[in-house]
Amino acid sequence: MELIKNYDGKELTIVAKEKIDTVTAPDFQNEIMDEMGNFDSLIVDFTDLEYISSAGLRVLVATEKKLKPEGIPFVIKVNDAINEILVMAGFDKILNLEL
Repeated sequence: MELIKNYDGKELTIVAKEKIDTVTAPDFQNEIMDEMGNFDSLIVDFTDLEYISSAGLRVLVATEKKLKPEGIPFVIKVNDAINEILVMAGFDKILNLEL
C-alpha cells in the first residue's frame, strides 16, 4: 500500500494506492489517527486503489464514527471496482462515496 497525504488549508486528502488488506489496514488507520485534530475535512482517494478487504472497510467505518459526531466532512473518492465492493457491502448507505 502506498499512502500520500496532502493538505489544502485544513482539508486533508489521503491517496491510497495498490491494496488495503489485513496487513496494511492498521497502517492506514494509524495514518488517519495521526492526523486527527489537524484537519477540518477529510477526503480519502481510492481512485487508484485495486483492492480493499474487510479490515480496510472497518477503518472507514471507524473513521466515519469518529468524524460524524464532530461534524467533520468525510468523503471517499472511489473507482468502479471499489465502489462495487462498498455498494455490495451496503457501505454506500453510511459513507459519503464519490465515483
